[in-house]
Amino acid sequence: MHKRFGAVHANNDISLTLPSGRIVGVLGENGAGKSTLMKILAGYQPADSGEIWLDNQPVHYANPQTAIQLGIGMLQQDPLDVGAFTVLENFTYGQPGGLGMGSRKARAQLAQISQRLGFQLDPDTPISQLSIGQRQQLEIVRLLALGIRALILDEPTTGISAEQKNILFNALRELATHDSLTVLLVSHKLEDVIALCDEVVVLRAGKLVGNLLMPATTTQLVQLMFGQELAPPQTSVPTSTRTRSALLLDNVTLPGKRVTIEHLTLRALSGEIIGLAGLEGSGQELVLRACVGLAWPTTGRVVIGDHNLTAHPYQAFLHAGAAFGAAGRLEEGLVAGLSITEHMALAHATGALIDWPRVRQHTAEQIKLYNVLGQPDSAIETLSGGNQQRVLMALMPEEPILMALEQPTRGLDVTSSRWIWQQLLERRQTGTAIIFSSPDLDELVTYSDRIVVFYAGRFIEIADARQTTIDELGRYIGGQFDARLA
Repeated sequence: MHKRFGAVHANNDISLTLPSGRIVGVLGENGAGKSTLMKILAGYQPADSGEIWLDNQPVHYANPQTAIQLGIGMLQQDPLDVGAFTVLENFTYGQPGGLGMGSRKARAQLAQISQRLGFQLDPDTPISQLSIGQRQQLEIVRLLALGIRALILDEPTTGISAEQKNILFNALRELATHDSLTVLLVSHKLEDVIALCDEVVVLRAGKLVGNLLMPATTTQLVQLMFGQELAPPQTSVPTSTRTRSALLLDNVTLPGKRVTIEHLTLRALSGEIIGLAGLEGSGQELVLRACVGLAWPTTGRVVIGDHNLTAHPYQAFLHAGAAFGAAGRLEEGLVAGLSITEHMALAHATGALIDWPRVRQHTAEQIKLYNVLGQPDSAIETLSGGNQQRVLMALMPEEPILMALEQPTRGLDVTSSRWIWQQLLERRQTGTAIIFSSPDLDELVTYSDRIVVFYAGRFIEIADARQTTIDELGRYIGGQFDARLA
């Protein structure tokens, strides 16, 4: 397979044989070409050259619908469902007969596949009320009902709970062992690959550089991915000694779709890092958005520095020095179809007229400074997830009072994750307070001064993150708050 995007050779002469009944991990750093190859296999984009064979026969297809008809389905990192539909309506969508498919037959098929895989899906529940893990389960059930024989999963454990991950892994083992499905797992979480996969293939800079039968060690996988063993990450972050208040949530009540956070008081000091932990939908994202005016409290105050900005819009928070980074890079943080230069113009424009030569010069400087693998005129959606995250960092104000970040290393490989945190720690040294959420417990414990854990609207604070353990934090996330319950 060959695929180019301008000067970037995203897939460079890749040849693979993928057997049935096997779970194959697809590894590589951000920009290695993994997503490009998977999208070609699933029909989301064409290859420049190369062939795809199924059961010793060449096949040709130009869209995901035809790929599914041939037996290849892909579960995206953010499942492609319809938010206005119920579980049952999404299940029937795309099947022969579509939404007109007999309700009794559809319910029976949904229940049969779900029960077999250990999924609990209420057919009448709106999609908007499901967690990301449940939405993934529904998409897997829907694809199986459509008759797929090969399932591609893109970072499926990002943002789901440990319990949901166990259910997912058990289902994938069942499908590979008893249904002879070919399962391709794209992941940056090496512990997941080691726990689940029968073999791995490794891409680097668009080329296939390794094919390894499992079990293998983390060191072996890292050396294949990066060509060298990585130095251990920084595990000790100096506790802030500054006393200036950057953020105050003063006795706020925050109503959400699933939970309501009541009577939360949280202060972030200049140069302090606060991690927010919890299962998806437990309230941490709601709190982050309240910090920057994207969610308004019904009671209490939100103060940035010396400015009471309660019920003010995001623009007022941004003007006061608070910046927000969304987990959904293309959904909220960036604009698909615009170039890197156009993003810089949007972020830094001060009037109706844009000085394009100056913007282009600034863009080139930021691309070099943040080591973005792309050109000023590159469309943002053509960049890898890691490079999109680097662009988001480049778009942030230089010295904000507060940075509120949803999962800042979501879907990033280990080197890109460490690079992001290097930038954040440098911001911290200049006095920026950082409040962030993450499903990665190691990340929370490594980089946080304090951790606030949320469970079903309740919360506790761990005053010194370095005095807790991963196991203890995991128990709190599961709701075992013991005497520290708030």
